[in-house]
Order: sequence, then C-alpha cells, then structure tokens
Amino acid sequence: MSMAPRTDPQSPAPHVADSHDLIRVHGARENNLKDVSIEIPKRRLTVFTGVSGSGKSSLVFDTIAAESQRLINETYSAFVQGFMPTLARPEVDVLDGLTTVITVDQQRLGADPRSTVGTATDANAMLRILFSRLGKPHIGSPKAFSFNVASISGAGAVTLERGGQTVKERRSFSITGGMCPRCEGRGSVSDLDLTQLYDDSKSLSGGAITVPGYTGGGWNSRLYSESGFFDPDKPIRKFTKKELHDFLHREPTRMKIAGINMTYEGLIPRIQRSMLAKEREGMQPHIREFVDRAVTFTTCPECDGTRLNEGARSSKIKRISIADACAMQISDLAEWVRGLDEPSVAPLLTALQQTLDSFVEIGLGYLSLDRPAGTLSGGEAQRVKMIRHLGSSLTDVTYVFDEPTIGLHPHDIQRMNDLLLRLRDKGNTVLVVEHKPETIAIADHVVDLGPGAGTAGGTVCFEGTVEGLRTGGTITGRHFDDRAAVKETVRKPTGTLEIRGARTHNLQGVDVDIPLGVLAVVTGVAGSGKSSLVHGSIPAGEGVVSVDQAAIRGSRRSNPATYTGLLDPIRKAFAKVNGVKPALFSANSEGACPTCNGAGVIYTDLAMMAGVATTCEECEGKRFQASVLEYHLGGRDISEVLAMSVTEAEEFFGAGEAATPAAHRILTRLDDVGLGYLTLGQPLTTLSGGERQRLKLATHMAEKGGVYVLDEPTAGLHLADVEQLLGLLDRLVDAGKSVIVVEHHQAVMAHADWIIDLGPGAGHDGGRLVFEGTPADLVASRSTLTGKHLATYVGG
Repeated sequence: MSMAPRTDPQSPAPHVADSHDLIRVHGARENNLKDVSIEIPKRRLTVFTGVSGSGKSSLVFDTIAAESQRLINETYSAFVQGFMPTLARPEVDVLDGLTTVITVDQQRLGADPRSTVGTATDANAMLRILFSRLGKPHIGSPKAFSFNVASISGAGAVTLERGGQTVKERRSFSITGGMCPRCEGRGSVSDLDLTQLYDDSKSLSGGAITVPGYTGGGWNSRLYSESGFFDPDKPIRKFTKKELHDFLHREPTRMKIAGINMTYEGLIPRIQRSMLAKEREGMQPHIREFVDRAVTFTTCPECDGTRLNEGARSSKIKRISIADACAMQISDLAEWVRGLDEPSVAPLLTALQQTLDSFVEIGLGYLSLDRPAGTLSGGEAQRVKMIRHLGSSLTDVTYVFDEPTIGLHPHDIQRMNDLLLRLRDKGNTVLVVEHKPETIAIADHVVDLGPGAGTAGGTVCFEGTVEGLRTGGTITGRHFDDRAAVKETVRKPTGTLEIRGARTHNLQGVDVDIPLGVLAVVTGVAGSGKSSLVHGSIPAGEGVVSVDQAAIRGSRRSNPATYTGLLDPIRKAFAKVNGVKPALFSANSEGACPTCNGAGVIYTDLAMMAGVATTCEECEGKRFQASVLEYHLGGRDISEVLAMSVTEAEEFFGAGEAATPAAHRILTRLDDVGLGYLTLGQPLTTLSGGERQRLKLATHMAEKGGVYVLDEPTAGLHLADVEQLLGLLDRLVDAGKSVIVVEHHQAVMAHADWIIDLGPGAGHDGGRLVFEGTPADLVASRSTLTGKHLATYVGG
C-alpha cells in the first residue's frame, strides 16, 4: 500500500475565515460617547469599567448590542419586521465583526401578579406537562394546571356555506383551565374595608361618607343623599338589606338630581373605578393615604394563595400536587424530580432537572417557583434570566451582562465569576459592565471609560490587561486596590429598635435589637432574609424613610427636574417675577411648543424601518413656545435653566435675583449624592442604573424622618463613588438620623458602627441571626461567611 508523500510546512498560513477575531467599533457617538474607537477581542472576557454615567452602557448596550439586534431583525421579511420593535441604527461610523448578541440586563421582571419565577423560566410549563401525563387522577391537558387559563364552555349554532348551501350546525366547546375562579389566578383578593368608607352611626346628610371628595355637600355626596333610594336622615346601620345594596353595590342608573342628568352607581364600584383603577404613584397624597387605609389584600380563601382551582390541586404525583411542587424550595424540588423514574417522560424530566439544577448552581436554589416575579431583587431577576443560557449549546455568541454581581454577597460573586468564565470557555465572547474589583480581576481585557461622568465622560481612558489598569493612573486604576479600614471607634447608639419573633418569608423567629442613632448594616448571603427582616419588620410610615431597589419610572418627558419636584419652585419663581401663570413654564402644559407638543423632537414612524427623530424646527429643540422664552429670571429663560448642570443651577438659585430657597435645597441634595454633573432637563431614559439609584436617594432625603432604611445604595456605583456615599451616610448620622443599610459591599460593612449578619445560608438554610456586633468583632471572630470575606478584604 503506497501513501502519498506528505508536505509538512513549518507554519501553515491561517485560513482567512479565522482572521475575524475582533469586534471593531469606530466613531461611536451614542449618548455621551465622544467618537469612541476600540477593538474588542472575541472569545474572551472583556470588562467595561468607569464611574457611573461614564458611557459604559451607551457603548455596550446602546451601540454594540443594539446594532447586532437590528442586523438580526433585518434578516426577517418586511412582513415579520412589521410585528417587531423597530430599532434605529446607533450613532457609529463602523461596527465590524459583530456576532449574535444575547443581553442579560438589569431590567426587572414584570410585576404582573400572575408572573412568577416558574412562568418566567418555563419551569412551570414543563411541570404542567409532567402533571398532565403522570398526575392521578388525570384531569386534562397541561392547560388544566395553568393558573392563567380559566375554565370555560359554550354551545350554539354556527352557519356554514357548504356545496352552495347555507347550513346550520350545532357546536359546543369546553376548555378546562387551572385558574382559581375567586382570585382569577392572582393568589390574593382585594377587599374594601367598609369602616374606612363611611361611619354607619351617622346619616348621609350628617356626613356619613368619609371618602376624600365625598364630604362637605359637594356633588359626590349629593348624588347619594338626593338619590331617593334611601332616607338621607337615617343612620346607615339602620338601612334595610335593599337600601344597603343600593348604597354600596347598585348598577349604574340614570337619574335627575337638582334638574341635572347624572348617573348613580353604588359607592364601592364608583370608588373602584375612580380611585383604585389608577396607578398608586400617580395619586394625590391624600387619595393615596386613603387607598392604603381602605384596601386590604388577603390570601384567597378558596385556593389558599396557590392560584389554582380544586381540580388542579387534586391531581398528584407521589402525594405531591403541582401547587405543592411550586411552593417547594427549588433545591428540594430538584431532589424530588430526581427521584421520579418514569421512562415515558424521560426527556421532559431531563430538561426540567437541568433547569432546576441551573437555579441551584447560580445560587437561587432558595427561591420557589411560585414566588411572584415582581418581588425579586435586581440581582435575583438578572440571575433568573441567566438560567436560560447556562445549558445552551450555542457557541460564538456574544453575551452582554449589566453588573451581574448586583445584590450578591462576596461569597456568591466567586460563583458568578465561575459562570462567566464557563460561558467564555465554551467559545463565546463575554462583555461585562462591572464595578466590583473581584469581577474586574478575572477579565482578559479591560476597557475603562471616563474620565468623569455625563459630559465629562465618554472617552476611552484605558484599554488593556488588569495589570495595566492597576498602573494606568485612571480613576478605576487608582481605586482598584482601595480597601476601607475597619473603624477604630464606633458611635454609641441613642436607643434601639426592638424586633421580636420576625417570621416574614424565611425568617425563623428572629429577635434582634437594631441600634438607633448610628450606621447599622444588615448583611448576609443573597436570600438569607435581609430585606424580609428590614422591610417586613420596620414598616415605612411615621418617621421611617424607606429607599428600596424598585426602579424609578419615567418617560422621555421626565427629567431630574420633574422627578425631584425641582421644577415646581422654579416655575413659581419665573411666574412671580414675570407676573404670569406657572403653567406657561411647563413643556407638558400651556408653555409647550405646539409643533412638537413640548417633546423637542418630531418622531416619524416608518413602519418596519426604524423611526426617525428630528429636532423640531419651530422651537429648535427647546420644547417651549417662543413667547415663553421671552420671560427671564436672573437673565436666563426657562430652556437655559433646564440646560444647566446641577452644580451651575445650585449657584444660580443660591443667591442674587434668582435666589429660590426651595429649589436650592433640592439641588444641594442632588450635589450631595454626586449628581452635580447632570443637566436638569436630561431625559430619565438616558440615565444609568447608578444615576437613577442616587436620584431616588436624593429625592427621599427630603422626606421628614428619623430612620432611613436603604436597600443596597451602592448598586451601580463605581469604587470612587462609594467613598462619596459613605460620606453622605456619615452626614445623615451626624445630623441625628438613624441609618439602617442592607448591603453586601465590604467598604460599607467596614464603615458601619454595628453589623447584623443573617444566614448561615439562603432560603430555609438561612433566616437566622448568626452575628451582631461591631465590624472589628466580626473580623476578629471570622465566625460567619461575611466575617471571613470582610477579614480578607481589610487584610485582617
């Protein structure tokens, strides 16, 4: 057998297809980016750093990820694109070498009451199929186990054209769903507390109705007292059954009162329609207070909060119903599924097992599938989204993560790092926007943006390795190895807040005294019960200001001036000096440019092509009518004031002709939280996560209260910004306030006067008090996971 001679050249030329190993960005100008040009290596882990607002998300999400998504959308037909969101091409000259991008951002999962961890990850869909195949007794298809499908049936005649004749046939149908008919799959029912609606010892003419707007003889109260359905001078407690029904529940009825045509309807449906149908945030303060008082949410008595009807709860596998399975801790459910040996559904069990194991692996084994999606923290929501990608066989994909370590204890960050490296090692490009040094340290490539935030940022300050970043002299490099030292002396508490037998969620009868008048930090691994202890046992109300992690909402018409209430005193100051109405100085009201309705730009919808936004020619993007811009305050018109930065405006409204104490106070608070560079009219939609968090903190600082409860205030903050936040917390405590912080950041722990550590694990392995004392004692004892990580951090 003869073999062909082999030529063995020393260095074979690489194939041209292997030369595309970079993502090239040239001339990116999205948001505050200033002609950024960089090259990002493929199949490597690249971390983007920089102070909050420096342009990281603008580069990664609004440029690279947005263009990849737009190009993928363009591969579909025009018909299909008509049903998809239309995306504009980012402001960039060249984008080369892109691959398919999968983004895992910090957007909260939907807060719809029917959205749960199980529905968000498709684990519920697999469980429903499992129970429809194996459940005894058999009750129907997978729909019979879904709390989003109602049971319905119907019958009737249908008319068909058949063979040139019109034929009538009788048809019937029925769908067996799993929805609880009482709560409609929500798990809780809302009830109006009648004692908050009226005083039954009084008559209608004696002012029995206590609902805001229904008192004092106005039309709302006259509607009931002059309706003729009951005696207005008779106390409500003496009403007959029919009279009470007419008063509370009567259907809409047309009638004349004092010669005016009006519609009468029962008090309860009228309140539900006029008050309860509105968003809570949009209510006036006195209405919101009434709604909080009058509406009570209770667990549905019919399904006991499981959301499922009796049929769905009756079908079981090994004495476990689908409601029991969804209520289990996921780590326990994974064990239960592992014990099911049913060859007939083997592929289904394998897929379900992989999904549940991914939960445990990513550190979310303490959740349950029936947990409402809206109650997850930002970090938990982000990790739930990651679960879909962990077992994926796709390679050569670009994964983009937005601060994946938010809400993670230092112990959990190591686990997250392992996952990022695993995705990279499968041959994927991983781009991470991150502030935590532990994650920056594992990067193959680092891009540092800055040097400042807002208009002072948007340039690349450093590109290279982690070692190069350390010595590069940028803000991130200088602060990279910063370590806050444990305090030598701690403040003495002025009192204590006693919590006894706390049992919210997974807390196991926790007794703890939280010291007041100091900086107290509550810590522990994710899922150990920190938020349950703080928010469940310290109700926000009289004297308590609570700043949670809920994202601030706002359209492109919202800006820092409208969100913080700053615009009100500014409008009044302009109106007073010029002798006109304050409404003229609102771009959402009378002063708006009529051509663009106060938006500053005109949007043109081009169907499946990206819409075009052009600056309004009438107002040149200033948003106001020309006549409004003739009114001045301190030599500036309203559009010039909205174009000022917080720092400029603080000086402008602080003294001189434009001195406005109410506006100056709000601006000082914005400067205190490090937002001096923001312009007053910048749309909220362009703010980064860290900027939104601080804007919210500045707004809440205005509230009168002696106790401040802050939930992870360092979320989205650069190492340099954390220092400023610690100074702000110190100022609050020195001003006589009590500050209670739920936090994972070691710098905040080291700076605390008192630490409360929960654990030892998450879910039912947590919920217990494992340490309380000073940071120095925690470092010295190293008795908990937090203690060990804090000791390593401070070098103790």
